[in-house]
Amino acid sequence: MTTPPTSQPLAASPSAGAEVAAPRPAAEERRNARPVGGRPSTLLTIVMLLCVVYFLLPLWWVVVASTKSNADLFSSFGLWFADDFNLVQNLQDVFTSQGGVFVEWFRNSVLYAVVSAIGAAVLATMAGYAFAKFRFPGRTLLFSIVLGAIMIPMTALAIPTYLLFSKVDLVNTPWAVILPSLVSPFGVYLMRVYADGAVDSSLLEAARVDGAGEGRIFVSVALRLLAPGFVTVLLFQLVATWNNYFLPLIMLNSSDLYPLTVGLAQWQATSAAGSGSQALFSTVITGSLVSIIPLVIAFLFLQKYWQSGLTAGGVKQ
Repeated sequence: MTTPPTSQPLAASPSAGAEVAAPRPAAEERRNARPVGGRPSTLLTIVMLLCVVYFLLPLWWVVVASTKSNADLFSSFGLWFADDFNLVQNLQDVFTSQGGVFVEWFRNSVLYAVVSAIGAAVLATMAGYAFAKFRFPGRTLLFSIVLGAIMIPMTALAIPTYLLFSKVDLVNTPWAVILPSLVSPFGVYLMRVYADGAVDSSLLEAARVDGAGEGRIFVSVALRLLAPGFVTVLLFQLVATWNNYFLPLIMLNSSDLYPLTVGLAQWQATSAAGSGSQALFSTVITGSLVSIIPLVIAFLFLQKYWQSGLTAGGVKQ
């Protein structure tokens, strides 16, 4: 009989179909072991804190200065309250000076800003949607002109705009401020980019197959998808028109048509006129504080739409 050969013990082999993981380099393991967020940079934190102080310090000064009298403005530390809390008296002076003209200026600013912001947002949304979803002759040339208009400062167009409006007798009317503010080249650019990513072309084609017209598609389908971008342009134009000074200054002659920016500048000029002029420094500062409250409220109310509008398209699923 032949003795069978002695078999060597076999090492345990992986089961069929199982994969053996290759060893990863130590550097890769250390990199994967790091927390996702990482440690914040100390330098970056300091820079951000300095930016916060830089932007909030003027606002803090306005809040503090609005509680002081004219005498305390020049005799006390600028960044802290004085012993005499004079905010209530300053507010009374703001709303009663010159027969309560501040209320009229405030109403004018609300009218100019709201009408201009809504109109500019509507026009920018319509134009941006058309540039993004329609193909027509001259589309590239027209959009290039819009981009070029962004580079032109509004102050450079103020004098030509005044000459044009004087030809049609619109100077010293509310339309002299509202009509130029309806044009927002940056809003058109922003809405074109936003519409290109937010409105699916297949959804528009489905609506056309169902027999919907282009106007109904825009109002019922596209406008709902463009709502965050619409509110973003609305907020930008609201702030720009509310803070606009140079255009109303050259377009308006009657003080009862002034917005807050021009009216408060007139009070400031009166305060700094020299001997014999009325001291209105505390009144001007308190009026400035009151004038920024609507913008703060509008920003707090619309910020969720503004943030979603700016971050749309940043994450692709």
